[in-house]
Amino acid sequence: MAPLWPCILVAISGILATGTPQPRNSALHHLTKQLLQKYHKEVRPVRDWSEATLVNLDLFVHAILDVDAQNQKLKTSVWYREVWNDEFLSWNSSMFDEIREISLPLSAIWAPDIIINECVDIERSPDLPYVYVNSSGTIRNSKPIQVVSACSLEIYAFPFDVQNCSLTFNSILHTVEDVDLAFLRSREDIKHDKKAFLNDSEWELLSISSTYQILQKSTGNFAQIQFNVVIRRHPLVYVVRLLIPSIFLMLVDLGSFYLPPNCRARIVFKTNVLVGYTIFRVNMSNEVPGSTASTPLIGVFFTVCMALLVLSLSKSVLLIRCLCDEWHGGQERPLLCLPGYTDADEPRMEPRAQRAGVTESSICQEHQDQSGTLKEVWSQLHSINNYLQTQDQMARQETEWLALLYRFDLLLFRSYLVVLGLYAITLCSLWALWSGL
Repeated sequence: MAPLWPCILVAISGILATGTPQPRNSALHHLTKQLLQKYHKEVRPVRDWSEATLVNLDLFVHAILDVDAQNQKLKTSVWYREVWNDEFLSWNSSMFDEIREISLPLSAIWAPDIIINECVDIERSPDLPYVYVNSSGTIRNSKPIQVVSACSLEIYAFPFDVQNCSLTFNSILHTVEDVDLAFLRSREDIKHDKKAFLNDSEWELLSISSTYQILQKSTGNFAQIQFNVVIRRHPLVYVVRLLIPSIFLMLVDLGSFYLPPNCRARIVFKTNVLVGYTIFRVNMSNEVPGSTASTPLIGVFFTVCMALLVLSLSKSVLLIRCLCDEWHGGQERPLLCLPGYTDADEPRMEPRAQRAGVTESSICQEHQDQSGTLKEVWSQLHSINNYLQTQDQMARQETEWLALLYRFDLLLFRSYLVVLGLYAITLCSLWALWSGL
């Protein structure tokens, strides 16, 4: 009985092997082998060569990853879908265990050469090597991609700016007679579909408008579909970090005009404000986007505010300088030190002459000395009169300069009010336009 056990085991294993389906015997294996056995991916899959292959396109925007205004580039994460019909990849599902859809490697079949015209780089796009094919020959190719595209970014209204960037899809080599494009969904559904967008970034998706057109080139006519992605920036963070501190600093400097113009502490106050504003500009310089095409309005406002601060400080320095000159001039006027009028010029008498009395010669000499003294006094009075006239003329000039500086101070004060008022009106207008979109 012992030799029979090996035969029984072999028979049992044969029965089990017969009941277990092998991969080569499966209906999916036969179907895939039959579809790809005589398939040529180099040939456009149509039986009538004059018939164009219709490729239906669809686009979903997931997120706005980066907006580079300096290099005029937009980085977006999108989900892109292509649907076309392959006449050589159809089968009767009843002959293959009712299999109605299978996945095939994309590298083994023909695929349309659709590109994005504005694309300058594709980053971190996962490679999906398979596509779905149904029994009627319809192929669905879906893939997420991160597109870095060239876009004309307008930053004048920053941070209340709205950007409109386009993604244009067309074939590289096939003309519209060979490959034509169409929309997989209606344009209204594409325009208002925001379900896939992640609305937790700096940008908000407003709409995705789409157009179909025929592009005429020297090599032929090419079909293209353009998706216009309209996005809007959330301005609150920039209002809090840029606009409000800048306006506060300007209001503080505006308060310095209530100090007396001849107060030297006014220069110290304005210097501190100017230093603080400069530090604020340096720290926040990276927050304002830069572009060679246009300058943001907020950058113009910062420059005008800096110019007003410097001009106001220069005016205060000039005013204090004039007042200091006037004060020093009043101290240096030699009204009490007249030339030639000193004790050394008085006549001296001998003690004996004083005791003996005044002689006739001494009286004559005294008359001569008195006449000379009167001439000196007259000349000194004349010089004093000329000096007073000169000082009076200088005082009138200084008064005119001071009056001019006071008027200039009032003009600067009004300029501050006008600049702040115009900027407030502009911000309110931009906010209204931003909210109305």
